[in-house]
Amino acid sequence: MDHLDSLRCFIAVADAGGFAAAARRLGVSATAVTRAIAALEARLSVLLFQRSTRTVRLTEAGERFLADCRPLLSDLHEAEQAARGAQAEPQGLLAITAPHMFGMRHVAPVVQAFLHAQPRVQVRTLFVNRLVHLLEEGMDVAVRIAHLPDSRLTAVQVGALRRLVVAAPGYLAQQGEPQHPGDLAAHRAIGFSFDNNSVSPWKFRDGVVGQPQFSWISNSNEVDIAAAESGLGLTRCLAYQAAPGLRSGRLRIVLAAHEPPPVPVHIVYPAGRRAPAKVRAFVEFARERLSAEPVLQGRGLTRRG
Repeated sequence: MDHLDSLRCFIAVADAGGFAAAARRLGVSATAVTRAIAALEARLSVLLFQRSTRTVRLTEAGERFLADCRPLLSDLHEAEQAARGAQAEPQGLLAITAPHMFGMRHVAPVVQAFLHAQPRVQVRTLFVNRLVHLLEEGMDVAVRIAHLPDSRLTAVQVGALRRLVVAAPGYLAQQGEPQHPGDLAAHRAIGFSFDNNSVSPWKFRDGVVGQPQFSWISNSNEVDIAAAESGLGLTRCLAYQAAPGLRSGRLRIVLAAHEPPPVPVHIVYPAGRRAPAKVRAFVEFARERLSAEPVLQGRGLTRRG
């Protein structure tokens, strides 16, 4: 194998987590992959993988080398695609990531429609509630709900999401409706925490803070919404998460006058104008459809009928 093939083998082993699995992906023998990695390590005079009878994992040097190699081979792949005309026609595998619930409710329908419109494109989706590094994890496009830091990525804003406090009408009838964040101290609440340990006080407009009594802390927005709908207390969420319950009347918004500014929603991708046709086509397709979603424009949260 030449040096580029060795680099491709290295990335395949890192992604697959093993030599045999990487060989199957590449359509070569496991022996060829093993030799390629050994030659690469000899060339660099560094160990890239820790090997045991059960696992193969990157060393610290291997992780740094992987982060450097991905964009280089990605640029080479784009150059090859451009030479073959891939820049002009959407085709090939497109990897898309988004937050789990938002991906299921809003991104998946867009992907479905996009695949009907672009039969030469195949899509892989990763819907997870963590920050996915596009280049390091081999993703082409991300939908992110956040204020974005400056980066080399291109971002297209498609809307924003209100940050709401909601509760079931039955709970509010029994316990009363808070009129100010300070009233939250007398209310039960269901809190969200990534690590499932503690919940920060709820922040509102102009830096005002409210601290309810958290009777349940979970790491699932779906659990929090369901608990609020059952009458267990208040919960805080993004508008799209509560939208079905609000439209059906199972939930009501409280403290609307004290809401903090909405959180922007962006489609993010690397390469800008140099992005392959499949990326540019999906970004434009998704921009049109997500920008038309009422919940992303602060609407569509009232009860139907």
